[in-house]
Amino acid sequence: MTTKIAISLPDEQVAALKQAAAEGRAASVSALVSEALAEKFQRDSLAALVADIIAEDGPPSPEDYAWAEEALRGL
Repeated sequence: MTTKIAISLPDEQVAALKQAAAEGRAASVSALVSEALAEKFQRDSLAALVADIIAEDGPPSPEDYAWAEEALRGL
């Protein structure tokens, strides 16, 4: 189910949304806004998870950061 709403955005953002949809980078302006919101909510959820882990186990050590940097190099 979808619900139509009205929102206000800066003109530059509206132009960028329309251009992205016209170039085929998104199915529509609505689809692009929906994707952006989904990504935002996912990041917020991940940030909350990381905060919970840090609260429980403490912050990552320098060794943890080194491991993560090495692991991410392969991506």
